[in-house]
Amino acid sequence: MIYPIVAYGDSVLRKEAEDYPRDSEDLTSLVENMFETMYKANGVGLAAPQIGKSHRIFVIDSTRMGDDETTGVKRAFINPEILDEYGDEWTFEEGCLSIPDVHGDVLRPEKLTIRYFDELWNEHEEEFDDMTARVIQHEYDHLDGVLFTDYLKGLKKQMLRAKLVNISKGIVKVDYRMRFPVKR
Repeated sequence: MIYPIVAYGDSVLRKEAEDYPRDSEDLTSLVENMFETMYKANGVGLAAPQIGKSHRIFVIDSTRMGDDETTGVKRAFINPEILDEYGDEWTFEEGCLSIPDVHGDVLRPEKLTIRYFDELWNEHEEEFDDMTARVIQHEYDHLDGVLFTDYLKGLKKQMLRAKLVNISKGIVKVDYRMRFPVKR
């Protein structure tokens, strides 16, 4: 099942998501549907709030970030907790499926350690770096109600204001289904 992507301006993107209940029976299908939705929108990460679900879940496929598919990971992160972020900070131009056609340079640490459950409720604690760490940090931010545009400063942020309002009204062209908070 392919979900519509929630657009900028929807309140679910600004809420702190709740832990996913361990006794829920639909976790595996939810994760499969999130991957399917992410691929349909040509993304490399997707958090549950982006499909209107305020749960601490995200999926990533950072193998899609470059030419060499041996680097990167395809993974689901359930109830994750970033334990540490470290290393040199570096800037990269980020975008977001919920904020189409908007990009901006974001400064993030190069490495992180994260504890999470997979879709079979196996617990993991792992270190990630480079692009995979960046994708995880971006998606993790969604679980805390933070968007990459929150990191933008000054003139860049002011220049985007009208574009963000238009996105919230559905005045944007995309190749995937979206759910907009304000009708045109």
